[in-house]
Amino acid sequence: MGKLFLTALGPLLGALAAGAQAQKIGDVSTAFQWIGPNHKIVVEAYDDPLVAGVTCYVSRARTGGIKGGLGLAEDRAEASIACRQVGPVQFKGPLPKEDEVFSERMSILFKRLRVVRMVDAPRNTLVYLTYSDKLVEGSPQNSLTAVPIDRAVPIPLKP
Repeated sequence: MGKLFLTALGPLLGALAAGAQAQKIGDVSTAFQWIGPNHKIVVEAYDDPLVAGVTCYVSRARTGGIKGGLGLAEDRAEASIACRQVGPVQFKGPLPKEDEVFSERMSILFKRLRVVRMVDAPRNTLVYLTYSDKLVEGSPQNSLTAVPIDRAVPIPLKP
């Protein structure tokens, strides 16, 4: 019984840790709800854990109402991303060519918002893609942004 509990608890703690990395910048109400919080668009900042000086701003819908207030609502699988250099860029080590850098639960089961960093080595650019892993009408909604890095600071790649 204890192993089963720990097996179930692991992903939950991972989801909480991934969510703890976000810093809420603000939100706007999009639809009034008589009971519970309003529907909103939330803007959050995520600092890239392996690239100091790069922050990604993600906007996404948050469902309100009774279910939203209790954390049981399923948020829409739509998000927008803009990543920017916000300080001197420093790499904490070699980067994989492609790596999931953020992940956050969007519903009680199955749906997650993901942000993947890809390295475009010939252009010395970091490319960030956000998407939901739950398919919507055959393909996931997604958004893309890129952060060019000064050529004087080559991006270190893992072999």
